[in-house]
Amino acid sequence: MYERTIEQKLAARARAMGGIAPKFTSPGFAGMPDRLVLLPHGRMGFVELKAPGKKPRALQLARHRLLRRLGFKVYVIDGIEQIAGVLEEIEHE
Repeated sequence: MYERTIEQKLAARARAMGGIAPKFTSPGFAGMPDRLVLLPHGRMGFVELKAPGKKPRALQLARHRLLRRLGFKVYVIDGIEQIAGVLEEIEHE
């Protein structure tokens, strides 16, 4: 399975929940997560998407730590079976 397939399923599931999962780009600040998940009632989380079995690079892990220190939730998904759990956790924060 490709990373983009997982990414498409995440975006579709977020839409089905009444939210959005726009692609997140940060020019000049590499290593940020791929998607910003925005759900109803102000619920949000950053999501890094990987192909099955792949892990975030060192710079990505550093950005995840920074975001978490700032109080944001950051998730890494490398399989479609993880999508529902991550979105549920974001939804119920």
